[in-house]
Amino acid sequence: MRAKKLPKGHKKLLFAWAFYDWANSVYSLVIASAIFPIFYTALTVIKNNNGEVVSDQVYFLGVSFNNDALISYTTALAFLVIVILSPLLSGIADFKGNKKSFMKFFNYLGVTGCIGLYWFNLDFLFISLLAYLFGLIGFWGSIVFYNSYLPDIAYKNQQDAVSAKGFSLGYIGSVILLLACLAMIMNYETFGFENEAEPTRISFILTGVWWFLFSQITYYYLPSGYASKKDSNSLLYSGYKEVQKVFSKIKSNSTFYRYLIAFFVYSMGVQTIMLVATYFGVKEINWGQTGAETGLIISVLLIQIIAIFGATVAAKLAVKYTNIKVLVGINFIWIMICIYAYYISEPIEFYITAFFVGLVMGAIQSLSRSTYSKMIPKTETDTTSFFSFFDVTEKLGIIIGMLLYGSIAQVTGNVRNAVILLSIIFILGVILLMRVPKKIDI
Repeated sequence: MRAKKLPKGHKKLLFAWAFYDWANSVYSLVIASAIFPIFYTALTVIKNNNGEVVSDQVYFLGVSFNNDALISYTTALAFLVIVILSPLLSGIADFKGNKKSFMKFFNYLGVTGCIGLYWFNLDFLFISLLAYLFGLIGFWGSIVFYNSYLPDIAYKNQQDAVSAKGFSLGYIGSVILLLACLAMIMNYETFGFENEAEPTRISFILTGVWWFLFSQITYYYLPSGYASKKDSNSLLYSGYKEVQKVFSKIKSNSTFYRYLIAFFVYSMGVQTIMLVATYFGVKEINWGQTGAETGLIISVLLIQIIAIFGATVAAKLAVKYTNIKVLVGINFIWIMICIYAYYISEPIEFYITAFFVGLVMGAIQSLSRSTYSKMIPKTETDTTSFFSFFDVTEKLGIIIGMLLYGSIAQVTGNVRNAVILLSIIFILGVILLMRVPKKIDI
């Protein structure tokens, strides 16, 4: 049974779109930020009786890697795949009007990757990292098609609020599943497990199942898309032409183009921090009797809860002060966070950092998406291609950020040095945002 087609701006349609954040954000929390990083570190780091790291080297394909570097390089590879595929597939989706099918494909690929992490094992590291790779590609690959629906389902004066609502729902839903997984892990004996390992692995399965089931609500209401032309003998050529047409429109609009460049730079810093924060916390903070696992979980929960407030406040501030001015202010806060984070070593300092990261993380993610959406010219057939450039810009930034982070960790053996680079990135982001006209015509 298919839902009745809902008009643009309809509350039920807006909620269904935002609800995909509820469905997929469990990946970004459980897999990318909380349980999997702790699980991976436990597998790859050897400590002595005093809790000091003796070895953090992992052998893969006959080469010894720093464990942070290996996961960073794998992450960068996933984003490289997305950067290559996203524009072409987006052009095809706009040409054929079937972007929901592409969104489902990446969604289900990500679900498969999550479930596959249940068997993550250093003895079969290639297959294990492949599951991790599929999860990343699936999550981020589906995002571009999901984001591209925003101008289709919401009017410009609705987009800041509905974007913030999506992120808020994502933070709430992911916290619910994380707490359920933690209850199972921390009380493993009550649930009939011998140790923490099995319920930890089951958490990866639950993440995939949650993502799959709740995404069906979104798919029930979202339209398939809008075809730009009749069938063609060459979908690849048609997809390429769609992307070329959209890129020409972006370059001809100086405001659009300048914003995209600024977003590329500051997003490099934001996404790198999101992906490596837990790994940093495990190795650089003196957790003492608190324990790294407990301290990191508290930090992650704090970030998620505060991020709900940050996303909502940013949307309201944008109405009063304009999107660009608010984004400039948020980037200034990121600079201060990086400077502070370079010196921290105690749990309370990490918690303070987590509070401010949460405040600006939700704000910058939701407002960056809606700001870009507002700049897209009125169209029904090219929204996916427009958002593919947003997606590719973000992913190129992540690739560079993760490669720099991994290289610094590999060469210097100290990830704190990467924090210096991140602060410089946000300074450049501020400078570039200052070149974007403050007022966006909505």
